[in-house]
Order: sequence, then C-alpha cells, then structure tokens
Amino acid sequence: MRVAHLTPATFGADGVWGGGERYALELARHMADEVETVLIAFGDRSRRERIGNLEIRVIGRPWHVRGQRSNPIALGMLAALRGADVVHCHQRHLLAASVAAIASRIAGRQVFVTDLGGGGWDLSAWFPTDRWFHGHLHLSEYSRRLSGHADDPSAHVILGGVDTEKFSPGEATERIGAVMYAGRILPHKGIDYLIESAAPEDELWIVGRAADQRYLADLRRLAAGKRVAFRHDCDDAALIEAYRRALCVVLPSVYRDRYGSETLVPELLGQTLLEGMACGAPAICTRVASLPEIVEDGVTGLIAPPNDPAALGERIAWLREHPAEAAAMGAAGRRRVIEEFTWPRVVRRCLEIYAAAAERRRRA
Repeated sequence: MRVAHLTPATFGADGVWGGGERYALELARHMADEVETVLIAFGDRSRRERIGNLEIRVIGRPWHVRGQRSNPIALGMLAALRGADVVHCHQRHLLAASVAAIASRIAGRQVFVTDLGGGGWDLSAWFPTDRWFHGHLHLSEYSRRLSGHADDPSAHVILGGVDTEKFSPGEATERIGAVMYAGRILPHKGIDYLIESAAPEDELWIVGRAADQRYLADLRRLAAGKRVAFRHDCDDAALIEAYRRALCVVLPSVYRDRYGSETLVPELLGQTLLEGMACGAPAICTRVASLPEIVEDGVTGLIAPPNDPAALGERIAWLREHPAEAAAMGAAGRRRVIEEFTWPRVVRRCLEIYAAAAERRRRA
C-alpha cells in the first residue's frame, strides 16, 4: 500500500505553525513507519525532503482560490498523486480536496478526508461532495456529529495522537504551581477569561503565537498587575518543559468571544490538552465542542462552563489545594493518552479503515 496525504501547507517555518498542519505531518510521519507514505503540500517554492521514512513533496507557486491563502491548488498535485493506492486529504472544504477526490475516483484510487477545522471556497458550496470520498475520518465524535455523519457507516473517529516518548513527565522536574495555556492566541480560545480568573497568588503562562494582535493587546491590558507571562517563541523542548512544570494545562475555549463573535466550531480535538496530559499535567477545559471527550471530569482533570472566570478560578484553586488528587489526575491523564491517543494507534485505525474499504470495493 502506498498512501499520499494531501494538505494545504507544511508545518513549520516554511509553511504554517498550525494544529491542522502539524496533525497531517505527524500522522504521515508515523504512517511512513508502517507503509510507503508521501506528504504532498503547497508552498512558495517547490522542494522535496525526507523526515525519517516520510517523503515530503511541496508544490510551489499554487493558485489560491478566490485569494484564500489557506485554499491552494496546482495541477502538479495530480502528478504527485500518481502511484498512490490511497489518498488521504486533510481539510474537507478545499478545492484541492474535491479535485483530488474526482481524480482518485477516475484513477481507481481510494480517497478519504479528515476535517481539521479550516478550509475555504469549494465545490461543496454548490452541491454535496461527501459521497465523493470513500470515508470521512474524524478527529472526535463531536466532529462526526457536526458533519451530519453520526449514522454514516463510512464515517469513523480516528482521534489524534501524541508522541508519548517526547511528551512525557520529567522524572526530576518539580511542578512549581504555574497555570498554563498553550495554543494559538485567538479570541475563541477564551484566554481573557483565564486571565480574569487568576488570583493574586496564581502565576499564569500564556504560550503560543499571536494570531490576533488586537486580542493580544487586550490580553496584556487584562494582565496588568497580575503574574502573567506571555511566551511566543517556545520550541517543542521549551513547551514540554513548561508542561512538566505547570500545575495544570487549561483550554478555556468559548463559542461566543469577548467581542460578541460566534465560533460554531471552536475545537475539533484539543491537541494541547493531550500534550499536557501526556506530560502528567491535570487538565482543565470548558464544556465546549470536543473538549469533554478529552478530559474526564474528576478523573483526568476538571471541566468548567464557558465564559465563566469564577468557575475557572475555583477549579484552579481546587487543584492547588489538593496536590495529591491533582497528581493522581495527571497520572490518569497520561494513562488515557497512552491508551487512546498515540500516533501508532491513530495510524492503525486509518490503515484498518483503508483496508476494510478496499475489501468492500473488491467484493462489490
């Protein structure tokens, strides 16, 4: 089996520092340890490289549909897909995904898609394209329900993964009691409510790249006089060290942000919660979207209502006042990640779905 993953951009300095791009890269990288795998992406210049067993092909100077930078397409992708038995598209509503589905159907290849929460204008704006794919591989039950696939036998939940050897508790690292947020700095992440929740004794780390400068400026104003540190340049090593030292990792996402804007799909998975849990940190999240699928309330962490700084503050204080229970939650969170959310498990789910779909086609 040869699998081609198709994603709008690579992850990192030459692409996009985004969760969707990282998801596609990590899934493809770990799948390459099992079967021949290529990751096809778009960028400013054409290039080829390898990461371990993974071949990466970047198609340069694509056309951006309706000027949307997150919606690239180029004829070169069709040549890049040749030789693949399976095409796995990342992002459902992209013109490149629809064209790849049509081309794969014509060529007799299997084609699947995972919705990572982004996209742009696509043919699906005119007519349904769901059936063009042999399967929809969702990150969560929430994603499956949201897409209207709850009763669709071709829709599956593959979850997301963490490298549990890399993201792991530090044997000699002492938790110093800081409360940590990790992720993009955007209004629907609810970071303002977390800052408002901070008691005078709380130290708060905001780790992530600023995707909204107005929001960042407002957060800095809210943080005035409080023990809040903003860290925008953490690499993986620094991020892991922060997870290992934090009292807890918090993802306080909201549907309605401080500016009154609604985000219908704030979280399809909650990757930073999984990373923190893998490092042994108890998790706090809001009861929003997929997040309650990640955190078991009272077992691996605590769940709070959204847009409620007082409730967040109460849960942070409880963890601080109950260190033994907090440590037990952190240990339980790591066990849950190992049992359900490792990349080899996600790869195995995908390969089994690919194989089952191929068998159904053979019998048809």
